[in-house]
Amino acid sequence: MALGAKLFLKQSQSLVMTPQLMQSIQLLQMPHAELTAFIAQEVEKNPLLEMGGEEGHAEEKPEPAELATHESGEPASDWYREDRQTSESLKESLDSNYDSAFTEDAPAPRPDAPELMSQWKSMPGGGGDDHVDLDEFVASRPCLRGHLTDQIALTFRDARAQAIARHLIDYLDDAGYFRGEPYEIAGNIGIDVDDVTHVLERLKSLDPPGVFARSLADCMREQLRQRGRLDPAMEALVDNLDLAARRDFQKLRRICGVDDDDLLDMMTELRRLNPKPASAFSSDPTESVLPDVIVTARPGGDWQIELNSDTLPRVLVNRPYLAEVKASRGMSEADQTFLNTCLQNANWLTRSLDQRARTIMKVAGEIVRLQDGFLRHGVDHLRPLNLRTVADAIKMHESTVSRVTSNKYILTPRGLFELRYFFTVSIAGADDEAASHSAEAVRHRIKRLIDDETPAAVLSDDDIAAVLKEDGITLARRTVAKYREAMNIPSSVQRRREKRALARVAAG
Repeated sequence: MALGAKLFLKQSQSLVMTPQLMQSIQLLQMPHAELTAFIAQEVEKNPLLEMGGEEGHAEEKPEPAELATHESGEPASDWYREDRQTSESLKESLDSNYDSAFTEDAPAPRPDAPELMSQWKSMPGGGGDDHVDLDEFVASRPCLRGHLTDQIALTFRDARAQAIARHLIDYLDDAGYFRGEPYEIAGNIGIDVDDVTHVLERLKSLDPPGVFARSLADCMREQLRQRGRLDPAMEALVDNLDLAARRDFQKLRRICGVDDDDLLDMMTELRRLNPKPASAFSSDPTESVLPDVIVTARPGGDWQIELNSDTLPRVLVNRPYLAEVKASRGMSEADQTFLNTCLQNANWLTRSLDQRARTIMKVAGEIVRLQDGFLRHGVDHLRPLNLRTVADAIKMHESTVSRVTSNKYILTPRGLFELRYFFTVSIAGADDEAASHSAEAVRHRIKRLIDDETPAAVLSDDDIAAVLKEDGITLARRTVAKYREAMNIPSSVQRRREKRALARVAAG
């Protein structure tokens, strides 16, 4: 058969990932900090963009709406406000009265619900304009290096020893443990290893107690020595921390040569020690978590869902500036092309941010609707939930729901939770296969059963599985053990030893 070239037409469909589409997907999964940094970069390089809080006249998107309930349909939302919009127009457009938002007429919180405002005020910007957070004015924690350097000047008289001691500070980790090797350090700086070892031993006596330790046992041993509590029995206990972790009190009594009461006193003394001596000193600052969605109870019994205004970027397109630039004479074709590109990018960004807000509201509203029992009654009523259920309800793809729930937080009357918290696997019921229970609710039930134990009636994993079966939850013994170990709860044998020892001390 002869080969030849032919010309024909073929019609097909394909998904083309444009750069703007890829950035829209990235915007959807960005947490608040990353989104703020991204928008700051866009505003810096695009002259037609400005932040909503800045002075000026910019384009305003219509139809602002910020509130929704889980019983309503698809919520309408938009987050771009004009600076010239008055509070009266906001009241009319949002159908809300901000003057009475925090009056005595507000609905009283349920007695079984945690205080929502106490959590909200602890977050940056949560207290309003008149709110003053005293934590913001507290002096920063002292620096570990400076604290140790001041003590070195008083501990060592020899300038050479002081120089070695200051060099050894560089080998401390964030917990205050020494992570260097004396022989390597001595070779690097050209001194004898005995000099390094001698200085290192003297450094262990500095404050905080336990600093420059080589291991956890070494850290605790030094703290006990400075307290005058390092007797032979306590030293034997420190040398067998693995047995203490396993709560093997029988072996510990035999090794330490003490009775139950003395061993319990020694364990109590051990718990008072600080396993991380440098924890009280400055390190990387801990960032507070800002909720993306806030859920509050309404007087009628349903839930009010709103996006947190502090996490919503207000980006505006400066239309007056665009008209002014276009009206100027002498613009080249390259300038016009650049200006049109900036306008397209600005319009795309505002639309993408609006779509991001709408999508978060849709997903959060559906989660609140499905987890109504959890919000009203607690974790025992947490329903098993997966991404497909939410995606089918709001007519979106599972990957979209996954991106929305990643690194997003919701503040509820039950506390602050990541949106992913509400997605748990299903555990079949004992009698009815259609009845299922959330794995998180089952773990909570197991923990509560263990907390209610008495020294005379400690439940084994088989006993817990039997109790759960009576409650309609089918769970194998090995699954109970897996959940228990995941919560760092010891076995029934170890719990019985500890509870009996505590009971004897309480009775004595």
